[in-house]
Amino acid sequence: MNINLNTNYYFSVILASFLFSGVAFGAESKEMYKLNEGDILDVSVWGEESLKKEIRVLPDGSISFPLAGRVEVGGATTPEVEKLITEKLKVYLPDPQVTVVISSIGGNLVYVIGKVLKPGPILLSGPMTVMQALSLAGGLDKFAETDELKVLRGSQNGQKVISVDYDELIEGQALETNIQLKTGDTILVP
Repeated sequence: MNINLNTNYYFSVILASFLFSGVAFGAESKEMYKLNEGDILDVSVWGEESLKKEIRVLPDGSISFPLAGRVEVGGATTPEVEKLITEKLKVYLPDPQVTVVISSIGGNLVYVIGKVLKPGPILLSGPMTVMQALSLAGGLDKFAETDELKVLRGSQNGQKVISVDYDELIEGQALETNIQLKTGDTILVP
């Protein structure tokens, strides 16, 4: 009986390590979440109770952390932020072990404005298309100009305008216009 219990235990450990290693389900190909303004982080340093803080990412993409000062985190992943803070803390601590956990993705928003039933911000809690966002906004009202929908997306070269053909999408055509939304996108429904 001990042999079966030990075998089951080791099998469970091997299975768990396989599942959480990123090998299973193609997890290694997923892109890590990049921090946005308004996200809330729990930052802590192992063994240093005074260095445990809940911090909101500021509109300029930075945070302030004790001893480390101002740290640019906008567009960074949590492992990248851990490294940045660790490097700044090495001046004061011999071997800081920094942990950064996202407690709220409040900065991961898209906006729907115009002739929809519920205009306003929508939290991107996962991948979302234009049609999914319009659904969350309650759909179009009866006066919406369905052939004039646009997605406004900020880019390095200014504002990019992407046309969405709502009428064809509803008919199952022009599916390429049902684009994947990115943080900060604005869907304009005239």
